[in-house]
Amino acid sequence: MADMPPVLRHPEKAHRPDQPQPKKPEWIRVKAPTSQGYKDTRDILRNNRLSTVCEEAGCPNVGECWSQGHATMMIMGEICTRGCSFCNVMTGKPNALDVFEPGRVAHAVQKLGLKHVVITSVDRDDLDDGGAEHFAQTIRAIRHRAPASTIEVLTPDFLKSKPGTLETVVEARPDVFNHNLETVPGLYPTVRPGARYFHSLRLLQRVKELDPTMFTKSGIMVGLGEDRQGVLQVMDDMRAADVDFMTIGQYLQPTPKHHRVDRFVTPEEFKSYEKAAFGKGFLMVSATPLTRSSYHAGDDFARLREARLEKLGRA
Repeated sequence: MADMPPVLRHPEKAHRPDQPQPKKPEWIRVKAPTSQGYKDTRDILRNNRLSTVCEEAGCPNVGECWSQGHATMMIMGEICTRGCSFCNVMTGKPNALDVFEPGRVAHAVQKLGLKHVVITSVDRDDLDDGGAEHFAQTIRAIRHRAPASTIEVLTPDFLKSKPGTLETVVEARPDVFNHNLETVPGLYPTVRPGARYFHSLRLLQRVKELDPTMFTKSGIMVGLGEDRQGVLQVMDDMRAADVDFMTIGQYLQPTPKHHRVDRFVTPEEFKSYEKAAFGKGFLMVSATPLTRSSYHAGDDFARLREARLEKLGRA
């Protein structure tokens, strides 16, 4: 699926003029995946007929992560009901949910021996609950098959879902609840047109109200046209919603039909964002050009727990 022509993957973008794709700087280049670990992970995922956001979104870190047996499972199919201008996941009318998928995900987690697993999904605006119950079933299946694994969910915004939807996911007790704001509010109409910034922010805040012990996480991309002040404002908004962990990564343009890269943010600027975010009180920050929501998620989760214990010790 991942190598379909862009016009077939993204019919909503077909009429758009091509955007120039600037040459990537040295600090953003990665090697093509070739390791045995990469192939083993790929085979386990294929054999269990599982999708990953690593492939569907064209993540640059797929070689590194898969070679270490890490993969972000994408549930509820490969077709999204939204058409965000930055995203390479297919847009269209999704298929019916696969009731056996939670079990297959749990089997793959067990087989891969994952200490920490990230479960994400496409947007499913076609479902009453946005797929919340499917998330909950997947969490429960992993707890049953791989009880030692910690679980991170990266959910949609459930914008069009019935009341009580968020509670369904939170009550299944993932260890980390992640929902990405993606960009600054001023860019939402062009970057994330089907979403609402303050709805997403409120979703994160509500998770903490429902379960104050649950870690919350959110991320944005830079290089879409935002300015520094806008990024600092998003940090303040996240902290006001009691978000524990922030990720910041460079936006990379999947095809000429996608949102253009405004600029490549330097490693020094990322370092400066990291420092600012820690200064605002985040327990954990990952800010590098190649940072993605679930990049090094297991190691980061361990540090997140340590940071909370340290903070409690100081209180």
